[in-house]
Amino acid sequence: MSEPVFEITKAAAFDAAHFLQEGPPDHRYRRMHGHSFRVEASVRGVRAPGDAWVADLATLDAKLAAVAAELDHGLLNDKPGLERPTLEQLCLHFAEKLKADFPNLSKIVVSRPTVGETCKLEL
Repeated sequence: MSEPVFEITKAAAFDAAHFLQEGPPDHRYRRMHGHSFRVEASVRGVRAPGDAWVADLATLDAKLAAVAAELDHGLLNDKPGLERPTLEQLCLHFAEKLKADFPNLSKIVVSRPTVGETCKLEL
């Protein structure tokens, strides 16, 4: 029998403003507006021999919360790499910030729950 593969997930939340330059000049997305965001980061893999887990959930929680805190109550467009702050770009931003600490990072999900929008990046 092969080793079981596990996937663990932690979530964080942040509030931020943004605007998009896409669309017609009078499009509502061009005006600055804000959202409450939820981000989830998942790590997938087998437990290493002698380890009790795939990754330490407390460490994943702390690192994810730190990246979310960098964006909290700010203008996303001002952050390097988020000049066009779509959900897709936010997924890539979180993946880039977390991948070095979690080489088995398998998924990032960014959502705006109040408007029912979600984007998932599978790594």
